[in-house]
Amino acid sequence: MPKVAGMLTTLLASVAFGAPIGQVTHLSGLLSATKSAGGSKVLSVKSEIEQGDLLTTEADTYARVKFVDGGEVVLRPNSQLKIENYSFQESKPEADNVALSMLKGGLRAVTGLLGQRNKDKVSFKTNTATIGIRGTHFGALLCQGDCGNIPTASGQAPANGLHVDVTAGSVVLTNQGGQVQLNAGQFGFVANQNSTPSVVPPQQGIQVTMPPNIAANRGGGRAVGKQESTECKM
Repeated sequence: MPKVAGMLTTLLASVAFGAPIGQVTHLSGLLSATKSAGGSKVLSVKSEIEQGDLLTTEADTYARVKFVDGGEVVLRPNSQLKIENYSFQESKPEADNVALSMLKGGLRAVTGLLGQRNKDKVSFKTNTATIGIRGTHFGALLCQGDCGNIPTASGQAPANGLHVDVTAGSVVLTNQGGQVQLNAGQFGFVANQNSTPSVVPPQQGIQVTMPPNIAANRGGGRAVGKQESTECKM
């Protein structure tokens, strides 16, 4: 725990000066970052994450990122997450603002200090709906004709659209078709940007799970995506 605390203290002290906003803590496979200024680089454990990065995981790759406020995101294989904006200073809550765009694939996320003190300042955007958090641990899977290997109760591939499950807290799904709140234990689905977000029965819900070695937090924090059931694999 002291090691993790030391890392966060260092990052917190420098985030206001355009320094890294997070770090890769767990990785299995190939993770790359396309920089906002151009060019890309392959990342490894302890690689720094910066505002504007487009993170991409290849096939069979899981990656876990810890942000400076203690929030975490775990990316599934064949996923893309763009860090559109990340503003956090421990002493200036009025400046909080986080906007992440999931362009492809799936993730699990646990909010940190920023999401606890300014819930309306954190959003996860997709081309189907925006996920607003209410202090939470949730999973999201965006199917765009690429979820054929995701297991379901019916044996059929998940429908195209955004699938969300909530482990703790709650989220709000919003798009042009309307809005719905999902609480802990609930599942949601949004077919497209014009369709109304809806709550779906648990037996029809899609839960985003992660391998134990990625889900477990060796630093002593909460697990992200740790499930007793068999993990879903692309």
